[in-house]
Amino acid sequence: MLNTLSRSDLRKELRSLRNDLSFEQQQQASEHLALNLLRHPDLYRAKHIGIYLANDGEIDPHLFIDLGRRKNIHFYLPVLHPIYPGKLVFSPYRDGTELTPNRFGIPEPPFPEARRRPAWSLDAVLFPLVGFDEQGGRLGMGGGFYDRTFAFSRVRPAMAPKLVGLAHEFQKVESLPIEPWDVPLHGVVTDKRCYQFRR
Repeated sequence: MLNTLSRSDLRKELRSLRNDLSFEQQQQASEHLALNLLRHPDLYRAKHIGIYLANDGEIDPHLFIDLGRRKNIHFYLPVLHPIYPGKLVFSPYRDGTELTPNRFGIPEPPFPEARRRPAWSLDAVLFPLVGFDEQGGRLGMGGGFYDRTFAFSRVRPAMAPKLVGLAHEFQKVESLPIEPWDVPLHGVVTDKRCYQFRR
């Protein structure tokens, strides 16, 4: 997609496109995404993966979660940090985990102190994108939660999990500006292919 829009207008346009997908189109995209994720080199040995539950037309990783559990992969959902506003921690996500909507209406698991996991302790984190380009530029929802949570990866890259964005292939745009606070991705996986970036 040729990008001549402002970030906010582009965000609206791409969100509208993904919300226009039918249930069948979303299911097919989810199946192709799962296969691409299972073959992804950055995830091949990952045993502790941060993930999300699809919302607002986001590409749905639920089939990858189902397949990953059979390979003894442990999954964790982001939870709004109760002490540090604007940051995330991760809680285990298992079959039957009780979920409660947070202040944005996004379902979260309960927040028991002993079971939460800091961002640096995960092997990989998969998060939804609104848009991306082939140079590693990305567009999120604009809240900055992932950038603040993984800001440490700029100064301690060896401690950082693999950061991989997920999107429908049609969410790729020609070019996105990279802001100083944007934490770079290791790659993007879509329903069509995998993109890897040099960090």
